[in-house]
Amino acid sequence: MESLADWAKSIAIAFVLFLCVRATVVEAFKIPTASMEGTLLVGDFLLVNKAVYGPRIPGTNITLTPFAEPARGEVIVFHPPHEPEKNYVKRLVGLPEDTLEMRDKRLYLNGAPVYEPYARYADARGDAAHPDMEWQSTHLIASQPKRYHPTRDNWGPIVVPFGGYFVLGDNRDNSEDSRYWGFVSRDQIRGRPWLVYYSQRPPPTAAMPWLSRVRWSRLGTVIS
Repeated sequence: MESLADWAKSIAIAFVLFLCVRATVVEAFKIPTASMEGTLLVGDFLLVNKAVYGPRIPGTNITLTPFAEPARGEVIVFHPPHEPEKNYVKRLVGLPEDTLEMRDKRLYLNGAPVYEPYARYADARGDAAHPDMEWQSTHLIASQPKRYHPTRDNWGPIVVPFGGYFVLGDNRDNSEDSRYWGFVSRDQIRGRPWLVYYSQRPPPTAAMPWLSRVRWSRLGTVIS
């Protein structure tokens, strides 16, 4: 029969292994806002592949070799520059040295319109200049006039700097993203969401709420 000390040792080893896997391989993540609505819903619980982009070993400056680099069109989890302690999930639309522009809600990449079947537009009203977007003026292409008044639906063309990445929420009219707080750096990108392992609706008034809240059809949904 194993002693209490042996049990404690086994539990400690298992806990350390769990922390290593969580920090470097896969981690659970919950969607708290509607910024990715249409692709991801409020109440979705995701498994995030953290190994794909080369995670950092906790407590060290060692970064593991990535399996891939972030690519346009991928959904990513990252630390935003203005709230580095939080995790955000958005779609990557711009890589270093890309030129991006939005005209009447339509995204343009290097002068060509982007096909975005995942994008959702829920607000048909006009939009106004937003003060949080004034940072873009330092990244405009040289031919742009000095007076620059970007809006949610019309901005750019701006050039993504070396080492920067531009992200947008799929729910374009209800998303706080790179349009407002700028570029994401490579070391802020944490991983790629893999699938929805659980999903629940807002609390209902029906009986057995724990059961009626589950979105059964979303369980196991692969994220793309």
